[in-house]
Amino acid sequence: MAANDIVLYHHPWSRSAGVRILLEALGVAYRIEHVDIQAGQQRDPAFLAVNPMGKLPALVHDGAVVTEQVAIFIHLADAFPAAALAPAIGDPLRGPYLRWMAFYGAAFEPAVVDRAKQRPPLDRSTSPYGDYESMIATLAAQLGRGDYILGDRLTAADILWGTGLRWTTGFGLVEATPVLRAYIDRVTAHPAFARAAELDAPLVPATAEE
Repeated sequence: MAANDIVLYHHPWSRSAGVRILLEALGVAYRIEHVDIQAGQQRDPAFLAVNPMGKLPALVHDGAVVTEQVAIFIHLADAFPAAALAPAIGDPLRGPYLRWMAFYGAAFEPAVVDRAKQRPPLDRSTSPYGDYESMIATLAAQLGRGDYILGDRLTAADILWGTGLRWTTGFGLVEATPVLRAYIDRVTAHPAFARAAELDAPLVPATAEE
């Protein structure tokens, strides 16, 4: 596959960081279009033509634009089945896999953001995640059932969750309980995390190291 068949619009300090890790885990060729979010390039007309939301990540695969972090994960893992990072349609784990992919975007992220911003709790009948405590307890219970979110099989869902939990616990937005810490350590031990970090190093602003 030629590198220009997959283009990732990317900055290491954005949600596209996890997509780069997934691409490394898939072992496919891709090209990076660096979007300097500190300089506001996500609002440049050239990028808004790709994603009018002005948000990363954005992916172009064989000319088709895919945005939204979870959608990109599902798309890429399905597009390259040889890597075995997604249960196929018909696999009994396909439903649970999609459940936890959707749970990340529909429940985890909104709950963490609302809590971090100290927003008043929503009525459970209108909240997409119920309440923070129920959300995190549901996640912890699932992670306590095995090494990975689907048990003993690492999938793209783990790269999504491992990246998100590493970031949110690192900034103190989510408590790094023993269950979460052990899960993060298992997932981020995958070689793709180290490869992506090495590739991202030249893109990290110098001020990040000062």
